[in-house]
Amino acid sequence: MRVPGNPKAQVVSVGNRLDAGTVAGVRPRLHEAVDSGHDDLIVDLSGLEMIDATGLGVLVGTHRRAVGAGRRLILRGVPPRIMRVLAVTRLNRILTVELPMAAVA
Repeated sequence: MRVPGNPKAQVVSVGNRLDAGTVAGVRPRLHEAVDSGHDDLIVDLSGLEMIDATGLGVLVGTHRRAVGAGRRLILRGVPPRIMRVLAVTRLNRILTVELPMAAVA
């Protein structure tokens, strides 16, 4: 999927859970996306309902991999509940979170 305004960006959706039970399927997809692209990698979290420490670790690891590849990882559609987890863990200071257009205006 391509992003309007940034035709080279890639979008990867993670589903409704990012935890110890799902990271085995998500991590390879995210790493493949980092390794196969050249511009921003957008991870769509709009359907995410639950994340645990393992899921947070996958996001941080993917961020590091993207930085190492000269790319930027952007989290899109972060639900308020997940945003609170990012804030409590202070990962919102490390990971780039895309703000909704209504929040920008």
